[in-house]
Amino acid sequence: MWFTLQNSGVFDPQAPIATVAHDAGGANQIIAFFKAHGGVTNVRACMAGPARQLWLNAFPKNNLFGSVKDVLAGSCLLLAGTGWASDFEHKALIDARRVGVPSASLLDHWVNYGQRFIRDGQTVLPDELWVVDEYAFSIAQQIFPRHSIKRIADYYLAASVQQVSDPVPSRPNLLYILEPVRSNWGRAELGEFQALDYFIQKLPRLSLPEGTRIRLRPHPAEDDNKYQSWVDQHADVGVSIDASSTLVDALSVSQWVAGCESYALVVALAAGRTVYSTLPPWAPECRLPHSGVIQIKSL
Repeated sequence: MWFTLQNSGVFDPQAPIATVAHDAGGANQIIAFFKAHGGVTNVRACMAGPARQLWLNAFPKNNLFGSVKDVLAGSCLLLAGTGWASDFEHKALIDARRVGVPSASLLDHWVNYGQRFIRDGQTVLPDELWVVDEYAFSIAQQIFPRHSIKRIADYYLAASVQQVSDPVPSRPNLLYILEPVRSNWGRAELGEFQALDYFIQKLPRLSLPEGTRIRLRPHPAEDDNKYQSWVDQHADVGVSIDASSTLVDALSVSQWVAGCESYALVVALAAGRTVYSTLPPWAPECRLPHSGVIQIKSL
């Protein structure tokens, strides 16, 4: 079967492949994978949530199918994302198993691996797990010790870094990467707003040049107006909503990048930017395994 060939890096562009995703993280990885392997001529895609628009932007001539059942018909493999904001991929794995199509799930980021495959108490794993670096491989081995795990290249990271401007720009801009934390850490306010407030509190410790602009970039799964009230309250420190069309564009004009533990922080780090995690002391430790991320609570 096709998916057993990943160890040798073999890819058959003529093989009919089904792919599904919901969250942006998994979709970005899947899109970059197909771009690195000859495109999507024989790829049958069904996308939902933020993944849908990302796919349409990347492959406007590859028509999306209306259902998972349609993409599985005649395919030799299902490549799925591993989002946990919906049960879309979870149900796709069930459907693939029901019709005898082997499946692989591409794990993005380095967090919540176990929870991604559980819905309503039911655990559904693919035939194979794909990871993109040594950190993810080690974590996946610990959580799924008896499962088939294959490491592939991080095509999304490589493509993103290649597009970010080099050298680092001289104009003083800080990009803040927003993400839904999905926890209030035992307090009344959402975690993402707690982190923002803590960032503003610690801002003098970063010793940024006077006149530094701070731009907040919302997560693709969030409402565009979610942070407007917070921005209005902090206009005196030069905060605004980032209007860049892509993450690459936003990073290209930024010297510093901050956020909780978004994958975008890793892209920024690889692109030579100074990167800060804004998780406050009462939050769990930052789960990004990269040593270059500066914890502002330690400043």
